[in-house]
Amino acid sequence: MKRKFLESLISCMCEFICLKRLYFATLRSKPKSTANTHYFCTDDEFVYENFYADFGPLNLAMLYRYCCKLNRKLKSFTLTRKRIVHYTSFDQRKRSNAAVLIGGYAVIYLKKTPEEAYRALTSGSNASYLPFRDASFGNCTYNLTVLECLQGIRKALQHGFFSFETFDVDEYEHYERVENGDLNWIVPGKFLAFSGPHSKTKLENGYPLHAPEAYFPYFRKHNVTTVIRLNKKIYDSKRFTDAGFDHYDLFFLDGSTPSDVIIRRFLHICESTEGSVAVHCKAGLGRTGTLISCYLMKHYRFTAGEAIAWIRICRPGSVIGPQQNFLEETIKSTRTSESCSLIV
Repeated sequence: MKRKFLESLISCMCEFICLKRLYFATLRSKPKSTANTHYFCTDDEFVYENFYADFGPLNLAMLYRYCCKLNRKLKSFTLTRKRIVHYTSFDQRKRSNAAVLIGGYAVIYLKKTPEEAYRALTSGSNASYLPFRDASFGNCTYNLTVLECLQGIRKALQHGFFSFETFDVDEYEHYERVENGDLNWIVPGKFLAFSGPHSKTKLENGYPLHAPEAYFPYFRKHNVTTVIRLNKKIYDSKRFTDAGFDHYDLFFLDGSTPSDVIIRRFLHICESTEGSVAVHCKAGLGRTGTLISCYLMKHYRFTAGEAIAWIRICRPGSVIGPQQNFLEETIKSTRTSESCSLIV
């Protein structure tokens, strides 16, 4: 009876490495490891911190820590002769996040294409995966798929946006915290997304706010030469320009989409700037992520889905509401209209 159960269990698992070594499975209950099989689960270890109804994908630090964990298991002497099974629950949200983790590992370390990794994830009795949604109120109007997340990771890897050989996970986790600046690199050496500075550094209702001067040492250390503000004026831009940084205002309403004029100006500034560009709106998520996506779509040939996926992996919660559909329609229009040249 036990043998039949194990055989049926193995038949519903996805195999990622030949020689029956690494598998992925969706299970209703926690299995016990055996002499031949080692089971592990990360559903409660790597947990997404949601803004509203969003639930993933997990950030770059969690992907890195997962890859390190799995590499240790695959290299472990005590597990040499065992199947290694990453299992997840039937909770659709945790399942999608787990799929991106092991799929991302397959793309980064096993050199699988996103499509090959996704086919493995959906093989056997494994059903499709719940798509990710944005960090807004209300109904979801845009579905970000697990496959698009894997495609975004692959494209970022190909363009050298990250390397886990040199990735500093402690630095990433330090600076993403609100009290330490709430900033994330989207394209190292080119684009830094951060929360909008305030007139002075203070605590407001327990929430840390930072003056422009708080960012100067980090910006100088990382060759940030330009700041682009997308929200209404809360601080005097002279505080940046007097310190030697270029500063531009490209305001558009929170939650809305940029005009053609704003997109052109943003692209021109970024294309003309030597050094890195720090971009912020109020929270550094919606408007910031949307315009950086436009640059990724133009210069690195990301699709809208790939750009949204990569930016959310770097900076969770980015690109919100109608901004998602706007990016999708923008890339479609460049393929069908000779007159549209924003992203081509």
